[in-house]
Amino acid sequence: MAQQPKRGAGGKEARESKEPAVGPERKRRVQTEGQFIKCPNRSCSQSLFIKDIEKNFHCCKSCGHHFRVGSRRRVEITIDPGTWVELFDHLESIDPLQFKGKRSYLERIKESQEKTGLRDAVICGEARIEGIPLVFCAMDFQFMGGSMGSVVGEKIARAIEHGTKNGWAVVIVCCSGGARMDEGVLSLMQMAKTSAAIERHNAAGLAYITVLSDPTMAGVSASYAFLADVIIGEPKAMIGFAGARVIEQTIRKKLPEGFQTAEFLLKHGQIDMVVPRSEMRGTLAKILRYATVQRQETPRTAKARSPKPSGSSARAKAEPVPELVGAASGGSAKKSRRR
Repeated sequence: MAQQPKRGAGGKEARESKEPAVGPERKRRVQTEGQFIKCPNRSCSQSLFIKDIEKNFHCCKSCGHHFRVGSRRRVEITIDPGTWVELFDHLESIDPLQFKGKRSYLERIKESQEKTGLRDAVICGEARIEGIPLVFCAMDFQFMGGSMGSVVGEKIARAIEHGTKNGWAVVIVCCSGGARMDEGVLSLMQMAKTSAAIERHNAAGLAYITVLSDPTMAGVSASYAFLADVIIGEPKAMIGFAGARVIEQTIRKKLPEGFQTAEFLLKHGQIDMVVPRSEMRGTLAKILRYATVQRQETPRTAKARSPKPSGSSARAKAEPVPELVGAASGGSAKKSRRR
């Protein structure tokens, strides 16, 4: 007859110790791990269900804080489904300066590619918004801080030229920390290249719109981000050139509250409107419909219009759109003053 194990030495306790360590409590922890995120707004700090955030355009339901959005997701929530045709996806960065650091430039590029699934910090393509054709570009902050290197500048310039060739408007969603230091002066050259492409697009009488998300800084803000016909900021987005701390240390003065936020720039005439992400698609559609109305006119209607003046003033003067005037309240400074 087999001897029964003692309770204290190896009975119930011993049997329980041999059971799998994964119990109901551990299963619950695994199932909810990575499903919640804390709102970074200090006045809110709510624990948010990630799926609820995604349904709400990646915004906090409590305070409206706008989380950063990847470029692929930006395309999904902005353009018409099934209309995206990516352009210039084959372009990839090299290491022209043989940049040396703790890790090589090529190693950092490869790491960002594996992390994001992108070749570089911007994607460009043909798209439609409420049926209106356009060229759409979206930057991705997860790829080396959305920094502008040779590939980013080349893709942006080619995208603008593609829009000019086809007679389409161009919309760029900016999200960047500035020029990519690993490429030195080559990254700074992209500022001039993209600006020249924008000037040719403007001379063709075509619309150019930028959406400035958090953050839009340095070389990007100093080039194609602020050269648009209409500049839109997302709520509370940090927009500027140098960081606030650097400016304070340089001028040795305390900066005003809210400095470099989209709302501050709207109040001082630096941007045209601040639009929540949930309303962005509709707002872009209104602007695009208004900006492309001349190209949609019939030949008879276009012939009846008075001829355009020659020179730099060749673009027809437009009456303000009632739906957009209210959105831009506070931004009374004209675009000519910004330039």
